[in-house]
Amino acid sequence: QVQLVESGGGLVQGGGSLRLSCAASGRTFRNYNLGWFRQGLGKEREFVAAISWNGYNTEYADPVKGRFTISRDNAKNTVYLQMNSLKPEDTAVYYCAAESIMTMSPGRQPDSYDYWGQGTQVTVSS
Repeated sequence: QVQLVESGGGLVQGGGSLRLSCAASGRTFRNYNLGWFRQGLGKEREFVAAISWNGYNTEYADPVKGRFTISRDNAKNTVYLQMNSLKPEDTAVYYCAAESIMTMSPGRQPDSYDYWGQGTQVTVSS
């Protein structure tokens, strides 16, 4: 069982940066692939980025490649999402999620994730 709590969201001007954090409970944090998803108002939840259990592999959605960086610190049971060059279209609630599988290819589909945080709002003004 893993409990996830996101933090770091807020209001930022276009072109600015934010770093989201997701703290996890549980001793088996290192056994999970981790992902970030987002859901804009009236939109479906979409994949943003994911990282394998050992941190060796990462995946990014095309709209955020080159701007966002996912990382994890297994000693601190925390996964991060560094977001640079933010755009108004990045406005959404951001969720972190844990996938109960130790593979080198973290999933991109919400259905493959078993545990979710409550979300943190990111608003980018133009």
